[in-house]
Amino acid sequence: MYYKIPALSALLAVLAAYPLHAADISHGKSLQQKNCMGCHDDGMYTRENRRVSSLDGLQKQVERCELSLGLKWFEEDIAAVTEYLNTTYYHYK
Repeated sequence: MYYKIPALSALLAVLAAYPLHAADISHGKSLQQKNCMGCHDDGMYTRENRRVSSLDGLQKQVERCELSLGLKWFEEDIAAVTEYLNTTYYHYK
């Protein structure tokens, strides 16, 4: 039984070092480029009178767009696109 502790510790160290955040942003960017850019360009995210004013609002807008386009994304996809847009354009906390 005690032999499993070092193996578990090593596994946890590897998982802690894995860049999940970067993978989510990369995946979000890929989805955004493939699906969102057909309707608008990046100017949508940088205009002065944008409708989105919070991180929650950004996620809801991503969900509305996903639904409107009939994409059937998983929750992880919506979160990845939201994270990409927030990190790149919005910077909400």
